[in-house]
Amino acid sequence: MNRLPVCQTLLLELHNGVLHVTLNRPESRNAMSLQMVAELRGLLASVREDQAIRALVIGGAGGHFCAGGDIKDMANARTQGPEGFRELNRAFGALLQEVQHAPQVVITVLQGAVLGGGLGLACVSDVALADHQAQFGLPETSLGVLPAQIAPFVVQRIGLTQARRLALTAARFDGTQARQIGLVHFVEHDAQALAERLDEVLAHVLRCAPGANALTKRLLLASAGQPTDALLDEAAQWFSDAVTGPEGVEGTMAFVQKRKPGWAL
Repeated sequence: MNRLPVCQTLLLELHNGVLHVTLNRPESRNAMSLQMVAELRGLLASVREDQAIRALVIGGAGGHFCAGGDIKDMANARTQGPEGFRELNRAFGALLQEVQHAPQVVITVLQGAVLGGGLGLACVSDVALADHQAQFGLPETSLGVLPAQIAPFVVQRIGLTQARRLALTAARFDGTQARQIGLVHFVEHDAQALAERLDEVLAHVLRCAPGANALTKRLLLASAGQPTDALLDEAAQWFSDAVTGPEGVEGTMAFVQKRKPGWAL
């Protein structure tokens, strides 16, 4: 077994072949910073060949899963021009691809905010468990940008019709609605029930042979078709163009200033 990396934005706990990964930036509702993206990618790389780790359970500290991208990174990227935004955006897409293709069974435990990139992360998990009061949404278009790296995985998870509705309205919805559209598999009404459901799912996972699971997952993903590098590269460029354009500038400033953007009625 490889030694787990030291992380500043993640809490790691390995128990009986299950690696529990907690996104640990509760002061920002676990917003996905570049550092967190890098640490998650490094973690996935370090455990990829470790057959002793059978499952990855991803949750969030402080009652929230993940509120999306870190606005501070957006501000820093602005100083680097369009290329900075493209690289920032594409790094998250690479993370989603790597979670999607992890040989371990990936389980997400979704509470509180599950927004933007957090929703994307839920979409690439093999099994998703949610609190009924969790708040899901794709707020990007309300900020003048687009869910560039997330959209292909959302379409793959819930289908084009529902993805269009959610992305083009920036609507919020709860855990019960997330189950109805196929985004999550189980919804529970309190923390104890959520923990018990996780134990049940893990018991089922650990009955399966890890090598067979890894190959079956690979087969299923190949059968369903995958978001490609070329598509995500192009989407990152679209994101860069949008965030540096007039709507992106206005949407970002409105968010920081806690006001409605100019186009909001």
